[in-house]
Amino acid sequence: MSYLSQLPSMIKDYFKILEPVLPKWLEEYIEVPAMLRSASISDSCGICYTTLESYNFFFSNLDHSVAVALIVWHFTHNKEQTLAGLFHDIATPAFKHCIDVMNGDGEHQESLELLTSQFIENSLEIMHLLKRDHIKLEDIDNYHIYPIADNDAPRLAADRLEYSFSNALSRYSKFSLDDISELYEDIEIQENEDGLPELGFKTKKLARKFVKVTSEMAVIYRNECPRYSTHFIADVLRRLEMAGKIHVRDLFEKSEGEIIDLIEKSEWGDIFKKWRNAKKIENSEVEPEDVYWVSDTLKVRYIDPLVNGERISKICKIAKRYIDKNLSYKMEGYLYIPGITFHSELS
Repeated sequence: MSYLSQLPSMIKDYFKILEPVLPKWLEEYIEVPAMLRSASISDSCGICYTTLESYNFFFSNLDHSVAVALIVWHFTHNKEQTLAGLFHDIATPAFKHCIDVMNGDGEHQESLELLTSQFIENSLEIMHLLKRDHIKLEDIDNYHIYPIADNDAPRLAADRLEYSFSNALSRYSKFSLDDISELYEDIEIQENEDGLPELGFKTKKLARKFVKVTSEMAVIYRNECPRYSTHFIADVLRRLEMAGKIHVRDLFEKSEGEIIDLIEKSEWGDIFKKWRNAKKIENSEVEPEDVYWVSDTLKVRYIDPLVNGERISKICKIAKRYIDKNLSYKMEGYLYIPGITFHSELS
């Protein structure tokens, strides 16, 4: 069975909002092995495997990539831009941004993007389709060149819009499908202050609703659970690699379930299970002793969308307060879970 036919009904309904008719040509690119490997990668960077957060349903890295492509296609009907959106996470390994943290890039989370071209070129199926469709590799291997697919924060693009919608739906129950449909129908391509195309809202009230929820989620993205969990997973994987029990290539070849099985059979299996079953993360103002702790920060996210060509923060005081509250959130203290005993620094 194909990936698309096996999707849960909630995700199918979500995709239909983003684009009612999925083009056959796009489906062919989705159903290649190089893309299907990411169906086992959680879009939550592995946080879905702990009881510290609850989830409505599993949303994969492939689900995210397809949804980004659908948004780009919906607004542009341009194949190159759409494929750039589809492939933007093709080089993502298991546990996603935990590996950026492992690479020392927790604040930007872009350490693996240079591998995109390599992963596309190594796929015989994708290269065959590109040749058939007369599309050049350099036109689809960097979604940063297309402002509708991606741009710098706090601007709104397909990638930022998608993870806002899917996180609000799958993780935090802040948007229903009806909410997403209402917001999505109000979005159009507008011209920003630099004369570039950007997704923007037609209605201030709906833009404010979007900003309220995305600002709240932006705090959650970097609260105790994500900060601790991404660093903890990164440190466990780093130790497995140093012990020769896992190779970097395994992060690109094995499913998250297979890697979790390796972790749980290792000497770090007990503390990994403690993390998986934890109910709370403690926060100390002073460095705790004899326990693994995290004090590092994570990427700060925020969105200040256009409303008819103007930033909502310029025309709506309420929306500006939402954004300012998000940006003022401080990632402080030493985070730890009692009973998890290896140290932050690797010996």
